[in-house]
Amino acid sequence: MGLRANIFTNAPLIDENLCSVFRKIPPLESIGVTACGMSQHTYEKVTRTKGFYEKSRTGLNLLLKYNIPFKIKIPYFSFTKNEINEFEDFYPQLPWEDREPGHTVFFDLRARRDSSKKNKIIEKLRNTLKESIKFLSKKKWLKQKKEFCFKFLEIPGDDLFACGAGQGGGCVDAYGRFQLCMLLRHRQTIYDLNKGSLKNALTRFFPKVRATKAQNPDYLSRCVRCFIKALCEQCPAQSWMEHGTLDTPVEYYCRAAHLEAREIGLIKKGEKA
Repeated sequence: MGLRANIFTNAPLIDENLCSVFRKIPPLESIGVTACGMSQHTYEKVTRTKGFYEKSRTGLNLLLKYNIPFKIKIPYFSFTKNEINEFEDFYPQLPWEDREPGHTVFFDLRARRDSSKKNKIIEKLRNTLKESIKFLSKKKWLKQKKEFCFKFLEIPGDDLFACGAGQGGGCVDAYGRFQLCMLLRHRQTIYDLNKGSLKNALTRFFPKVRATKAQNPDYLSRCVRCFIKALCEQCPAQSWMEHGTLDTPVEYYCRAAHLEAREIGLIKKGEKA
């Protein structure tokens, strides 16, 4: 149909047939692969399923065999720490990568907001923020984020959408619901393609949603006045996942942003942004 997709996977379903498809119709960007673990024990602890570790390794080897570019990262949990070095030894084998290996350090709650039980599991798996920042401080990523942040240090104002969500694209789920981004499932921000056109969604509906202003008094007194907002992961999608709203401050990411800001010298110890 002329569509090229972005693909995110942990690789167990990658087979010879899919690799043939990817050779004929390359994905829109490099395939995003999460290496859930460098051993069977860790992989199954992360995914909570058995029998897929070997299939995942086979999938990765097939992508390498057919020279299909992919970006790979590993989650940084307390029980994956010992495998970080092994992962970083594997990473240079990728012929198309010359950047620092990727790591997932901060973990979002469920975008579907369908299970408080699973959210509690995610919260328990999160490292302490101090531990996460200590890990990131050893990486080039934090330095790069500092350089990025200096370009956008300003008082952000009350526009909720400072990101690129819904600009020129979006995410369609299996039921024809068009979202500004994969994580934002708030009903006021979703366009039903069964009842309207892609053009209308992109040219009318999404711009209207992106023009939304913050109304939450807590957000207005804090986030709207915060000059390190560019460093913070707070966004409507994060607010949705944590609180079911678009403009409620997310304490997890607020604390993370302040710790990062202190680490790179933007604010002093005990100072608020």
